[in-house]
Amino acid sequence: MSKILYVIDNNTKKDYNYKIEEDTIIYHFSINSGSNVLIDLDKEDISLYYYYNDINYDDNIFTIKVNHNKSNTHSELFNHGVNVKDNELSFKVEGSVLKNSAKCICNQDNQIINISDGKSTICPNLLIDNYDVDSSHSAYIGKFKDEDIFYLESRGIPEKVCYKLLLNGFLINSDSIEYDKIKDFVLEIEKI
Repeated sequence: MSKILYVIDNNTKKDYNYKIEEDTIIYHFSINSGSNVLIDLDKEDISLYYYYNDINYDDNIFTIKVNHNKSNTHSELFNHGVNVKDNELSFKVEGSVLKNSAKCICNQDNQIINISDGKSTICPNLLIDNYDVDSSHSAYIGKFKDEDIFYLESRGIPEKVCYKLLLNGFLINSDSIEYDKIKDFVLEIEKI
């Protein structure tokens, strides 16, 4: 059984420091906020799943760093942002595996959807100092695919509703989320 944490930011800039010593899932929901997150995986044989979901209206930077301080640690980062206006949204994502930390898995999935003509950047970094590691990162910045919108519209769904459906699927990307804990975030999606 994993420990589950919910973090909600609304128009704030915060620093978070986590020392993870058991399997953990963190759902981080952000409305127009910037955060600095530092995570230390300090016990062997543990996993971290971190879901960052952001709705952005101003210039904001989200920074996350995961340190694999022990062997057999596993991190999966899913960073999804929606840049609503013509502003800047930046993700700075770093995974670090020490020389003495073997058999680690360190993965990143980073995506930003620009609704308008905003300026977005993703800087995915993997600092791996051990050969016995599985790691990967990805970065996508763009808009929803035209064929996805077309497919939904061809089923009789109006364009505005298509975007709401795609936004919900993009930002609320896990079946195990307790919606009563993120109702303000869900209401914010409806405003876009």
